[in-house]
Amino acid sequence: MNILTETLTEDLSEMTMSGRRGAGDVKKIHIRPVLMKDGLMFQAASYTENKVYHRNLTAQDMIPWLAEEMKEHYRQLQIRTKDRMITVLCSKKGKVTVRQKQTAPVCLAPMAHNRQKQYILPEGIPIPFLVDLGVMSPEGKIIRKKYDKYRQINRFLEFIQDILQDLKKMAGNRPMTIIDFGCGKSYLTFAMYYYLHIMNHCQVRMIGLDLKEDVIRHCNELRDRYGYDHLEFLQSDIADYEGVSRVDMVVTLHACDTATDHALYKAICWNAGVILSVPCCQHELNGQMACDTLEPVLKYGLIKERMAALVTDGLRGRLLEAAGYKTQLLEFIDMEHTPKNILIRATRQVAQARTALEDGKDMADYDACCRMLHVQGTLDRLMRPGYRS
Repeated sequence: MNILTETLTEDLSEMTMSGRRGAGDVKKIHIRPVLMKDGLMFQAASYTENKVYHRNLTAQDMIPWLAEEMKEHYRQLQIRTKDRMITVLCSKKGKVTVRQKQTAPVCLAPMAHNRQKQYILPEGIPIPFLVDLGVMSPEGKIIRKKYDKYRQINRFLEFIQDILQDLKKMAGNRPMTIIDFGCGKSYLTFAMYYYLHIMNHCQVRMIGLDLKEDVIRHCNELRDRYGYDHLEFLQSDIADYEGVSRVDMVVTLHACDTATDHALYKAICWNAGVILSVPCCQHELNGQMACDTLEPVLKYGLIKERMAALVTDGLRGRLLEAAGYKTQLLEFIDMEHTPKNILIRATRQVAQARTALEDGKDMADYDACCRMLHVQGTLDRLMRPGYRS
């Protein structure tokens, strides 16, 4: 269609293909321009009853695909450009009618410079769990008061995007097994499932664990409503869960105090390929920390509390390195939104993770730091040979 060639440019605002003819799961298709590393692309969101499937194509590839979809399946294509509204009607016999009118110019964000950030979960496409969370309207618009939550979810998915190829390589031809310890209301669990299984078509088995019975019941109800067949929520404690023998990724978001240590140790024992942990309420070392040299600053309770939290996560990172993981401590979201803004991302670099600490020169720096501050954390004790919790 010539009209597609004319409009699939950076002047496009949006396209919507609707009026399904005959049987088929996809009810409508929404297209919008996106600027990616490789240049201008067009994202097609195909809507079924309770799912959305995405694909990004160049204009050259999008034109024949859209033309075929119109010819075979849809009655109408609505196109909005910078200054035109175009309606394309396609009859059952293949007759095409094009109606267009000039409109008042709309302001499109520049595609090459000073553009808005392109989020993994794009605005304008309704996503069921985000609508239920009150983050999105039923039309896919972000609720202003929930923008920080929307940004947080996308930031978390960016961390997964960075290691997605590693995850796929580790899983091979089998489904990825992913466990979210202390999943709570599970907005990130649903986001991970949506990103991995629906957007990237990865085969997954995803498990969310939490101690609260009502939370688990509600999450399973939402799971059933969305049709997320490979996601389940179970009531269980982090330290006691034994439901799987092999895990590809372990996630903990704000597991309180030493619950993070038990989750990290569990992940190491499972030989998990990837660990993503956002610790919370690091109180354990605050009660232990003592250092004559640092006493002039440690005497201030607030300073000691913050230093203890940072030291806790730093030592956790060093222990993960000792277990055979490449470990990074990254900023999750800006400090202005929450003080719990450190994410530990660890990717296994050895065939079999080391579950026990071994005396040696490689741990001398760690041991010296612990002695200076008079501290020992739960993950340290769990990894000591012969320790029993």
